[in-house]
Amino acid sequence: MNSFEVDPTETGAVPEPERLLQPVPEGQRITVMLAAFEGWNDAGEAASDALRYLNKLWGGKKVAAIDADEYYDFQFTRPTIRRTSSGERKIKWPSTRIFKASVPDSKVDVIFVQGTEPSYKWRAYTAELLVHAAALHVDYVILVGALLADVPHSRPIPVSASTDDSALRERMDLEASQYEGPVGIVGVLAEVALLAGLPTVSLWAAVPHYVAQAPSPKAQLALLHRIEELLQLPLDSQDLVEESDAWERGVDELATEDPEIAAYVRQLEEAKDTADLPEASGESIAREFERYLKRRGKEKP
Repeated sequence: MNSFEVDPTETGAVPEPERLLQPVPEGQRITVMLAAFEGWNDAGEAASDALRYLNKLWGGKKVAAIDADEYYDFQFTRPTIRRTSSGERKIKWPSTRIFKASVPDSKVDVIFVQGTEPSYKWRAYTAELLVHAAALHVDYVILVGALLADVPHSRPIPVSASTDDSALRERMDLEASQYEGPVGIVGVLAEVALLAGLPTVSLWAAVPHYVAQAPSPKAQLALLHRIEELLQLPLDSQDLVEESDAWERGVDELATEDPEIAAYVRQLEEAKDTADLPEASGESIAREFERYLKRRGKEKP
């Protein structure tokens, strides 16, 4: 600190938490794995859609895949028939695909893990993912999920960030999740990645449960903004902003057609606005969000 800089502790100001990615030496790059899974962990498909958006934005190229036969029950997660660009019919099997992208004008490479939550052998499945992470020299892991919650569509979508890595938690001023109950593959991968020594952050968007069907562009956009903050990389998401605005207007119109839904939405808005008042403590808001997580766990065995 030079003589012209002011120590924030002397002025009473609170220093901003450190960023997730630490600086790397000149000529080196840093690699982040972003993972999301369709199914139980993905209300409104907000998480998987957010990663698909980034993968397309940054021009990700497929570098690996995990064999579907080992991990999926095809009577539960059925293959589908699609037509190719040439008009041929082709079966598309459930799978987990891994893509790599180099973010323009940065020192960051991103590994995207996109797939459906597996049916079998979760320990073997996550171990295989970590083998790929090691081969691709992953330095950090960001896990992305979405859950159904009692939140109004007309207010900002809450996105919680947590980590069980004590060093990362202290450095970034994050919280450890207090949730107890059923978990999906995102929760399992978070624990396994931590055991492997990979700094891991979990992001969860709260999707209004009364509009749970996909797509959910407002929740998707909220997740992208949080990823943007963590990676300190500017994102071009204007087209998604327009989709989010259109989605909210559409839900507004549907709500006005049903007096009971309209009254329920007003109730959620009042609860949200009360929680956002200055006198509402961070602890009370955190407890409320944990209640959303537990409610999701009870609904989905």
